Amino acid sequence: GRATPAAAAANRISTQAAFRLDKETTYSNMTIVYALVSRQKTVLAEYTATSATGNFPTVTRVLLSKIPTHDGTMSYVYDSHMFHYVVENGICFLCMSDELRKHRIPYAFLQDMKQRFIARYGTAIPQTAIAFSMNDEFSRVIQDRMDFYNSDAAEHAVDSIGAVKSQIEDVKGVMVENIEKVLERGEKIELLVDKTDRLNQQAFKFESSSRNLRRTLYWRKMRGYICVGIGITVLLYLAMVSLCGGFGMKKCFSHS
Repeated sequence: GRATPAAAAANRISTQAAFRLDKETTYSNMTIVYALVSRQKTVLAEYTATSATGNFPTVTRVLLSKIPTHDGTMSYVYDSHMFHYVVENGICFLCMSDELRKHRIPYAFLQDMKQRFIARYGTAIPQTAIAFSMNDEFSRVIQDRMDFYNSDAAEHAVDSIGAVKSQIEDVKGVMVENIEKVLERGEKIELLVDKTDRLNQQAFKFESSSRNLRRTLYWRKMRGYICVGIGITVLLYLAMVSLCGGFGMKKCFSHS
């Protein structure tokens, strides 16, 4: 199997930032694994690819506090992951990619996501929207576009559409910076990208479900015992009433 790069990563990370990656994670041909739309630190919508597990939302919350609010484009790198973002009118469109050399596809994705977001909500509504108020609706759009840009068809589409191609040409001049440089002294981020996280969650859910099931079956059995006990008591009482000459039970207690 492939070894995790924990030891190598520890040597590369300064006291400013600490990420932990698990190389056993596989995304098949996937490039983009996570994306969001935010106004500064207020996330309006986000989506994580189902084949990826980890704490991407936690990490990006720290990054969002470092991203300037003025219009701009930039990429941050750590190990085998890239964070790309585009800011326009104070709204940030960000995605995380597991490809260091493929910037064209992530930025084409961000431009597409940005255009669809503005077409749907305009530029004024997002300025006052509360956190995740657009998530139910727009996360599905993010998912749809992410699936497309992670497919083989995306390469041809990006190269063939003139407008998109001209925008992507600008990506060559995008500054790529190590993420550690934007973190403050003593600030620490752990980027967890692994399957263990998902397995632990599933194990916890299974254990919790098992406990709930055992508890439900136990009380169901107890209710059964109680009902049977009450039924037997009632039958015994009715039998005594019948044998003793009625509810007064004179035959049975006449000598008392």
